[in-house]
Amino acid sequence: MKIIILGAGQVGGTVAANLTSEDNDITVVDRDAQILQGLQDRLDLRTVLGNGTHPAVLERAGADDADMIIAVTDSDEANMVACQIASTLFHTPSKIARVRAVEYLSHPQIFAPDALPIDVLISPEQLVTQYVRRLIEHPGALQVMDFADGKVRLVGVRAYYGGPLVGQELRTLREHVPGVQTRVAAIYRRGSAIIPEGDTVIEAGDEVFFVAARKNIRAVMSELRRLDKPVKRIMLAGGGNIGTRLAKSLETRYQVKIIERDARQCRMIADELKKTIVLHGDAADEDLLLEENIENTDVFCALTNDDEANILSGMLAKRRGARTVMALINRAAYVDLIQSSDDIDVAISPQQATIGSLLAHIRRGDVATVHSLRRGAAEAIEAIAHGDAGSSEVVGRRIDQIRLPRGTTIGAIVRGDEVVMAHHDTVIEPEDHVILFLVDKSRLADVEKLFSVGVTFL
Repeated sequence: MKIIILGAGQVGGTVAANLTSEDNDITVVDRDAQILQGLQDRLDLRTVLGNGTHPAVLERAGADDADMIIAVTDSDEANMVACQIASTLFHTPSKIARVRAVEYLSHPQIFAPDALPIDVLISPEQLVTQYVRRLIEHPGALQVMDFADGKVRLVGVRAYYGGPLVGQELRTLREHVPGVQTRVAAIYRRGSAIIPEGDTVIEAGDEVFFVAARKNIRAVMSELRRLDKPVKRIMLAGGGNIGTRLAKSLETRYQVKIIERDARQCRMIADELKKTIVLHGDAADEDLLLEENIENTDVFCALTNDDEANILSGMLAKRRGARTVMALINRAAYVDLIQSSDDIDVAISPQQATIGSLLAHIRRGDVATVHSLRRGAAEAIEAIAHGDAGSSEVVGRRIDQIRLPRGTTIGAIVRGDEVVMAHHDTVIEPEDHVILFLVDKSRLADVEKLFSVGVTFL
């Protein structure tokens, strides 16, 4: 697929890195020669220096025969204009734009087919807000991912000493949670992936990914670790787009405080939020945190635009008694560093939250949802099975008859409103939504091929 990416920043760079590893023809456009050179040094792609909203620059990037344009610059307006020009002058088939401002997103008619020709809108702030909210709903989870409109969730959790399943074979899971349908999709032990079998023994410290219906998540988590108490008190550091959105979505169910350094921004968000307590100050101010009872805080989220500030305030909050600490981290190197420390429980990467939404629209075959895991090394996807036994390699076949690529497991199937846990004798039917976990993302093309429908199947 020939793809033009406008914007070589954090999001554009992450998208480019993901797509070049999948045999796509990628061209990145940006006005910063140094950033482009850095991308070209480490990735197999073309770069074009210039303003992506200018027709001549798009032409140099190959817009004449591009299959897709992904506009992810820091400017909403530039992204929207670039998609309009790509459609009007070059008839680019697929157009994806990053749009962050609520002022635009709250008027969907702007993006109607007869208005701005944008096929897919990506809002990183909205995606991060949803991601953090799911983590808050499931205290103790490392990652929580929705599939099939929330009917099924894939949850990553660290197994702890004392968990009923720790030291037990996976086959005993059914005895531990009778009546609950669940399936362990993958286990990571000391950084290495283990494909789960019935005789696999869960060890303390294992990172376990399991699939279950939304209502059963808490019951399964209780088998792997001591359940944390439900969240009541939340403190947010940073009153920008993400902090304000998150506070607004949480304030009706939880006691929320938000700390913002800018006095003018404080006044604006205080007017916008109904129940949230808005504090003017520095989240890395120890006296302020103690004054606001940080030791009684269930979740502390550092959500400013500054990675270092998020890390420092998060570490301080943890050491002064906050039960769970999350920090928004843009730099990949910092994410890896934080994951190995005990001071911050969850490092949130906006790029990884965004990339899954983008990839769902780029995948071949009918892929409804994509979640990037393990900093992009692994992937969980929701693929829709089409066709019949004559045209499909999966429809009408038992799971043990499907030639799944090595390191790939089928966790669950959503059939209408029914959630079916995958077993070796489960038969896949037309229009089933199949939830797959790929330990090795390089096998993705083989999975896509499985779910592609041919004229005939040999």
